[in-house]
Amino acid sequence: MRKKLLYTAFVLGMGMATLTSCEDAFGGFLDKQPSNELTEEQVFSEWTTMRQFHTDTYNFLLHGAGRVNQSWLDTASDLGQTSYSTGGTRSSFNIGNYYAWSGSAELTSIWESRYRGIRKCNMLLERIDGVPKSIDDSQEKYEKEKMNYKAEARFFRAYFYWELFLRYGPVPIVKEVLDPDGDLLTGYTTRPSLKEYVVDFILTELNECEPDLIDYEESINASNAGRINQPTASALISRISLYMASDRFRNESGVTWQNAVDAANNFMTKYGHNYELFTDLDGKTAYTNAILRTSYEGNNKEVIMFRNDVKVGWGAIFNDTPVGEGGNGGLCPSQNLVDMYDMADGTAPFAQYDATGAPVYNGNAAPTINAGSGYDDTNPCANRDPRLAASVLYHGVEWGNGAINVIIGQRDNPVGNANATPTGYYVRKYIPEAILSAVHTGTSYRNWSIIRYAEIMLNYAEALNETGASREVVLNTLQPIRDRVGMTALLTERADLQTQSQIRNFIRKERTVELAFEEHRVWDVRRWNVAVEALARPIYGMDVTLQDGRAVYTRKVAQQRTFTDKMYLYPIPETEVWKTNIENNPGW
Repeated sequence: MRKKLLYTAFVLGMGMATLTSCEDAFGGFLDKQPSNELTEEQVFSEWTTMRQFHTDTYNFLLHGAGRVNQSWLDTASDLGQTSYSTGGTRSSFNIGNYYAWSGSAELTSIWESRYRGIRKCNMLLERIDGVPKSIDDSQEKYEKEKMNYKAEARFFRAYFYWELFLRYGPVPIVKEVLDPDGDLLTGYTTRPSLKEYVVDFILTELNECEPDLIDYEESINASNAGRINQPTASALISRISLYMASDRFRNESGVTWQNAVDAANNFMTKYGHNYELFTDLDGKTAYTNAILRTSYEGNNKEVIMFRNDVKVGWGAIFNDTPVGEGGNGGLCPSQNLVDMYDMADGTAPFAQYDATGAPVYNGNAAPTINAGSGYDDTNPCANRDPRLAASVLYHGVEWGNGAINVIIGQRDNPVGNANATPTGYYVRKYIPEAILSAVHTGTSYRNWSIIRYAEIMLNYAEALNETGASREVVLNTLQPIRDRVGMTALLTERADLQTQSQIRNFIRKERTVELAFEEHRVWDVRRWNVAVEALARPIYGMDVTLQDGRAVYTRKVAQQRTFTDKMYLYPIPETEVWKTNIENNPGW
């Protein structure tokens, strides 16, 4: 009997401590879950149990907060460092050990969980036509739901294959249900070309399933909260088209920058009237709410695709809260990231930026200051882009039950506390301050944004610039993202944004700060072919000391990093190579 049982995981075992039931997450769309040991025949004998089996696939969407053994994937980039030694990225990615157990939630579990999700999708597509309709449903409802579920299964299958591609490159495409007790890749060890995998399969699947997904109007019904809709497929096509046109993939994919322009424009033309940047309230708060709210909890029309979870409490943010607040330190933003934020008046604080979007460090931790910017290295966070204060907790800022104090020996940087920030900063983004109320008994939604409208605008601007569009058109595409946070100075009037190359580096910087800690940076630097430059660079930080009654800031190297060309891709899990003799990635 064992191989006929459907072992469906109704919680996502990816480091999340507070996951939701399907019913809580998706409102009336998901009813009570079936047993996790129903046979395949039982599941597909009734419409209700089949629907429950299918909607469980939503639990395979990843939540990025602390996902890699209580560390964030962005700490495998130059955006931050995990304070505690047990953090998954710290003892795997950061030291170049891609076989470390501590990083397994990202390095190996993704392989297993994505193929498991793909198997669910294949099973649904194979069996759904034989499932009788519920006696309470009309034939019209039955046919419509069947069409929707097939489209969702195709979307998820394409999305899971995309997640595998980012990490491992083209892997075997399985479109049939394989025996879970057997060798799941028997007959599937030949790796397709990049074009066959991404363009001919993934993009084709997304284009074909889009019309049969629920439309926007149906998706905004609260009972459908979080469901994949037509705009979601179009938005993912925009992202993938941008990647395929980028330096690392363009020659093999055949996708052009004009294709990427068209994909972003297609989304904005068809669905742009439904989505917009979140602009209510002041700039900092608007940006914060663009991340934490959805259209169902906060009238946020910016989020396009998200993982829908229940409210969480102190336990969900403890690992990433400053030690002075009673937390574990956790995700500590780098000086590298802080240096990428412009000044509040829209000027660049540093004289030159490279192809990674970072300022040029000239072999040391101190980039050359733009004398006309007003930037002061003795008070580095003053008068900066409001997105900095919305994303990073820095010395002196009010937060929680006091002011952040990272002076050595003080509240948030006590001597002898191994979890105190190594960079001089703590994370603010994705940490709902409401949880800290009433002695840390508050709760808040913390849904994970996978795609939001700001990304589509960034996609469009980047692709336009690469096609040779005028600087005015490109910069005006970016302007609303800056306007949203109160940085209304016109980009078209900046003297340092004249050439295509200057604008390219600016877009990369702008994309990094706008999407920081949303799991973009690790993939962006790879597609731009600058991962070695970005990820082998040291992680910089700030020491803050008290001298003559004032805070003194000293730049430092917080952590050395290792990254070589072979790390553009992860090694295929050793067990899969041993079992199937599948070709591993170069250098592994």
